[in-house]
Amino acid sequence: MLIWFLPLFLTFLLVGLPVFFGLLAAPGLLLYLNGQERDITLLYRNVYNGMDSFPLMAIPFFMLAGELMNKGGITMRLVEFSQAFMGHLRGGLAHVNVLSSMLFAGLSGSAVADTSALGSMLIPAMEKQGYTRKFAAAITAASSVIGPIIPPSGIMIIYAYVMGESVAALFLAGIIPGALVGIGLMLVVKLMADRYDFPVASRKYSWGERGQASLKAFFPLMTPVIILGGILGGVFTPTEAAAVAVAYALFIGFFILRSLTVRELPDILIRAGLTSAVVMLLVGAAMAFKTVVSLSHAPETLAAFVLSLSDNPLILLFLINLLLFVVGMFLDAGPAIIILGPVLGPIFVSLGVDPIHFAIIMSVNLTVGLATPPMGLVLFVASAVSGERVEAISRAIVPFLLVEVLVIFLITYIPAISMTIPRLTGFAN
Repeated sequence: MLIWFLPLFLTFLLVGLPVFFGLLAAPGLLLYLNGQERDITLLYRNVYNGMDSFPLMAIPFFMLAGELMNKGGITMRLVEFSQAFMGHLRGGLAHVNVLSSMLFAGLSGSAVADTSALGSMLIPAMEKQGYTRKFAAAITAASSVIGPIIPPSGIMIIYAYVMGESVAALFLAGIIPGALVGIGLMLVVKLMADRYDFPVASRKYSWGERGQASLKAFFPLMTPVIILGGILGGVFTPTEAAAVAVAYALFIGFFILRSLTVRELPDILIRAGLTSAVVMLLVGAAMAFKTVVSLSHAPETLAAFVLSLSDNPLILLFLINLLLFVVGMFLDAGPAIIILGPVLGPIFVSLGVDPIHFAIIMSVNLTVGLATPPMGLVLFVASAVSGERVEAISRAIVPFLLVEVLVIFLITYIPAISMTIPRLTGFAN
């Protein structure tokens, strides 16, 4: 009977129940009907146990660092840096949007923060230059999914926590895939710019002006260097790196750029706390949900079914990508990883797929789901920022989603894309 927990959970989502409550109500109800009252106690106790983890402390710290960077005017400096190098191209502001997302990814690791921070600046600016509002919102949403792929990444921290993998290895494995997504989006923008005669954002900057823009963006751009350098050098753990990122953001905000004030700190802390609380509650509920998954023997049933379809890993990877893409349309990346990671990961590792490689396949696929209709979270954020309807943004984002799906399959079938840097640095075999 417990095997029905997943259909019941999906039903709760369809009727509008929040994900957190659905993750607890579906297994709780079935355990009660199955006469397993003691397991209900275990289920709800695991909500706290799922959050009580040192590695997960990195998530609120990275959220806070992102808020400090955004409030401190650092986002504006990244946009100015991007415009200095790409603003003179046809479709310049669309290129600036993508490049800014790639740079912002190294600061926050959050697609929602990216959409909110960059969208509030670039969507009105793009509309003023003649772009349609739905196109501006669509490219903002599509490029924001780079945030959780390029390190630091909240969902990779969650995956490493659930599956017992190295956070540093996952961070390194995400660098090239994240860059590929950005390059792919820029190619689509170039094709569309030539076809629809998109405007040029600005004159071509001189190298001296580009140097000045680079100096202004220097300290913010050092954030991912400090984070990754410290982790790889063994100076601090990923969790400690997140705390260092906060300290660095405070330092440059107060003493280098002097763009932060003490009066602004309470508001920054509240926003970071609320965002972190949502993520941590989802993680706790998903870990409790995972308990019922193991009690129901669903992993073994699903593994047997998957292996019965084919014994060819390439075919199975294709089918799993389709499954993950559909799941990403309805479920946020964090809970999806916690629920499906322990089920799917061991199957593909047993077929010879490197665990780090599969982690990147799953993380990138589910991250792209954040911008996929009907329930992609960043679509709703882009809608709120732009004032455009979700349906209109969903239609405009299709060309960008197609290139992101292509990148997913490249990552899937060319392991070197994600595995080269971890292997060169000794974090993978």
